[in-house]
Amino acid sequence: MKNKSLIACAALSACLALPSLAQQQLTVVNFGGANANAQKKAFYEPYEKAGNKIMAVEYNGEQAKVKAMVEAKKVTWDVVEVESPDAARGCDEGLYEKLDYSKIVPKADLLPAAVNECAVGIFVWSTVMAYNGDKLKTPPTSWADFWDTKKIPGKRGMRKGARYNLEFALLADGVKPADVYKVLATKDGADRAFKKLTELKPNIQWWEAGAQAPQFLVAGDVALTTVFNGRIDAANREGRNLKIYWPGGIYDLDYWAIPKGTPNKDAAVKFIAFTMQTPQQAAYAQNIAYGPANTKALASLDKKVLDDLPTSATNAKEALQFSVGFWADQGEALEKRFAAWATQ
Repeated sequence: MKNKSLIACAALSACLALPSLAQQQLTVVNFGGANANAQKKAFYEPYEKAGNKIMAVEYNGEQAKVKAMVEAKKVTWDVVEVESPDAARGCDEGLYEKLDYSKIVPKADLLPAAVNECAVGIFVWSTVMAYNGDKLKTPPTSWADFWDTKKIPGKRGMRKGARYNLEFALLADGVKPADVYKVLATKDGADRAFKKLTELKPNIQWWEAGAQAPQFLVAGDVALTTVFNGRIDAANREGRNLKIYWPGGIYDLDYWAIPKGTPNKDAAVKFIAFTMQTPQQAAYAQNIAYGPANTKALASLDKKVLDDLPTSATNAKEALQFSVGFWADQGEALEKRFAAWATQ
């Protein structure tokens, strides 16, 4: 027993002498809001219970910050949540570590879109049309209704930017979801989308922060709005009666990436692997209505949770997958055109 005590004391002294090893802290960067709260419950808290330390940091997706750290070789962020265009661009620019999926999760368990050379999809979210069930007595039945202010009077909330709005404009103009990007990639298609947006322009109330869209609905400022589906879920958990029209919603994924040169790469991989396991993925979906990237997690969710997810069979049936490739190629030009159009 004495020997064991001496060994324990020696081990303790070594730990005290090396606090950085005993208290290795992982810095995980997210987008804040309801998403960050869901991550805290599903990922951070259970991971910390196993003796790990997580330092959560919020940002607005500024990839320039990651780039500055990597180029200066002073990386202080270990795991970063990124949107799909930044995952693709960051990988091309060498900002993120290449991933070894054998240490994370079998690729076969993931949605195909979740697998990237240096980023792994965490969850699926969607930009959808929504309305206030307490205020609107004639629910929309198409994207054409979003444009029809005679049938459904009132303002329309839209995120200020070209992305998503050009797709929705073409859907409203009769283009099938499967053909949207094919049409939008042509000069005539882009002109058609802007022309359709111009029809609605006098009735648009722009939003820039995700929290604004449900606030507009609750206040009665708009009759219909585009919105991130998780924001509707968060509002309804607080007692609101906001409804989603799912067909034509545009779904996308957020990803985990590891900035190149982090001294905590191994710990970062372990954390990501933990969050991609079936129980954690299911727990995340139970805390916010975003679909798990690990397809096995769907089987463990009840119908009430599934009904609100972009990845449920019913909701995904007429959805449109956001085209990272299209927006990487044409996004800059279209956003400039949109900015000029918005000020006219």
